Amino acid sequence: MMLVDDQVLLRTGFRMVLAAQPDMEVVAEAGDGAEAIELLRSTAVDVVLMDVRMPRLDGVEATRRICAQPDPPKVLILTTFDLDEYAFSGLKAGASGFMLKDVPPGELLAAIRSVHSGDAVVAPSTTRRLLDRFSPMLPSGGPEPRNKEVDRLTEREREVMMLVAQGLSNGEIAGRLVLSEATVKTHVGRILTKLNLRDRVQVVVLAYETGLVRAGGGPAR
Repeated sequence: MMLVDDQVLLRTGFRMVLAAQPDMEVVAEAGDGAEAIELLRSTAVDVVLMDVRMPRLDGVEATRRICAQPDPPKVLILTTFDLDEYAFSGLKAGASGFMLKDVPPGELLAAIRSVHSGDAVVAPSTTRRLLDRFSPMLPSGGPEPRNKEVDRLTEREREVMMLVAQGLSNGEIAGRLVLSEATVKTHVGRILTKLNLRDRVQVVVLAYETGLVRAGGGPAR
């Protein structure tokens, strides 16, 4: 693990929580994004806990540069949300998810393990709140999605994509569409492959950017 935050006290608190876990080790700490990138040149890291607002190089740009490297570590953004207008940009930059800084330790540990295993960790309710709040930052779209790749999806895959973008879990999507959870998982996998996306976070971002869904979580009309 690498901790990236300009507040030493916060890094100390996170380090104490992580150090108590038998499967986690903090191998590096940085006070800003530039220092983090420099440390990654000489330190092997699996997961980076990344603050957003920092001097010199903020967490969004640092995430973008880290995720552009070959075989990069996973990045989990930690945000205050109400004050931080850059969380959505962080997800676009390649972060595997985001958590609030006041998240209970158990949830943070579960999120880190999920990110490490390749999953995205954006809670459905938080996804809706975030996208509703930052929807003015997104392109307005049009009657038809601008991204031609979306046209490669089947009608069912588009349905699943819209529900993912609304923050529904696989189980909730299965209930909504009267499908098995395994079938929904298969559809999500095909969506990721066809659109060359990394995870559910990028599905959400693309669905809003292309106009498949609108602010408030509803489908485009």
